[in-house]
Amino acid sequence: MTATVSQEPETLTMEDLLKEDRNTIRALAHGDIVDGVVVRVDPDEVLVDIGAKSEGVISNRELSARGEQPVSLNAGDEVKVYIIQPEDEKGNVVLSLRKARAEGIWQAVAQKESEGEILDAEVREQNKGGLIVNIMGLRGFLPSSQVARQFSGNLMELVGTKIPVKILEVNRKRNRLIVSQRAAQDEDRARQREELFEKLQVGDLVTGKVSGITSYGAFVNLGGADGLIHISELSWDRINNVSDVLNVGDEVRVKVIKLDAELSRISLSLRQMSEDPWETIEQRFAPGKAVQGIVTKTKKYGAFLQIADGVEGLLHISELSWDHVDRTEDVLKVGEEVEVMVLSADKVRRRISLSPRQLHGGGPTEGGGFEPPSYDFPEDEDDDETTAVSDIEPQHNGSRAVESDAGSDDVSAAAAPVAVDGNAPESTPAAEEEPGE
Repeated sequence: MTATVSQEPETLTMEDLLKEDRNTIRALAHGDIVDGVVVRVDPDEVLVDIGAKSEGVISNRELSARGEQPVSLNAGDEVKVYIIQPEDEKGNVVLSLRKARAEGIWQAVAQKESEGEILDAEVREQNKGGLIVNIMGLRGFLPSSQVARQFSGNLMELVGTKIPVKILEVNRKRNRLIVSQRAAQDEDRARQREELFEKLQVGDLVTGKVSGITSYGAFVNLGGADGLIHISELSWDRINNVSDVLNVGDEVRVKVIKLDAELSRISLSLRQMSEDPWETIEQRFAPGKAVQGIVTKTKKYGAFLQIADGVEGLLHISELSWDHVDRTEDVLKVGEEVEVMVLSADKVRRRISLSPRQLHGGGPTEGGGFEPPSYDFPEDEDDDETTAVSDIEPQHNGSRAVESDAGSDDVSAAAAPVAVDGNAPESTPAAEEEPGE
């Protein structure tokens, strides 16, 4: 039989008990945030058990601070508290609810910054350098350089409003919180731009607002990205000034004609919302037909005439009269109405040749000498729109004519050069044209 040996319980000395007690008591330091349980609520203070050798004390003044909602505490409530003083002269731990909440908010704001999250901020006031904002109960600063572009000229418009911002800097030690409205707006626009390009297709009809006017076209905000209506895509008619057709703030319905997601470019057309007048040009303006036209521009080589909405032809200087004409302005003035004959109409090349002299006759009489007009146009310092002789194409219709190009499907392209028929001498030198007509 095996004997059973009983073990005596270990006897703990007073020193062991004190050492164990010290190990179980929480070590506290100024600035710690700890969990506690409300033990008692007195008229002047709140006692909180935080696991220390003595209870912590919260002043009742913290429960009803000016400008803040009163805090109601009851025995048994769990709270987070900030260690102001690990031990006062009475041996109590001095605690703060407000500082614990503030530190928690600073930590939350720092987390928002690291995640790049966009937050709502209430604009409280304006100062010399920007705006003072409230974010999650903390005082932040929005520099004027970080205000959204549309408000940069008048910051007072934002006071009293809520705006989206992105946190740029969090420095708890210096109580520094810097935010940016512009960064939040740019990020939001980038997201909207990406969504817009995902759903947009060439040929779509979209509605937007004119956001900017330039000499070469109008920008339209489509919600997330701006598209460009080139001046050549504003109307089938000749447009000299974009502001004659559109103004900032106008709402327009346009057609998407080109997309470039890599460059974030959207090309739009306003004129393609209506029928192209050149589609039926050859049926409406057959050679030999007499039409009325209004002079829209005069050049050295002739004059442009509008003969229908969106349709301009060019009357070459040699077709003004059977007599020699030195200057177009000697015969025609801008705004003058003229009857002319259609010499040719080309739908594909979008060109029309016109002539008043063919309509009225009056050519040279028998025996009289006839010298064809010169195509040697002298250099004109006031006219910087020129073309090489290789741009002049023959038109075998028995007369000299220059034709206009009234449109282009590419918003960035200028109109095709003018052309002169084959009756000009073979030694015809370089002639000037009207590009971009």
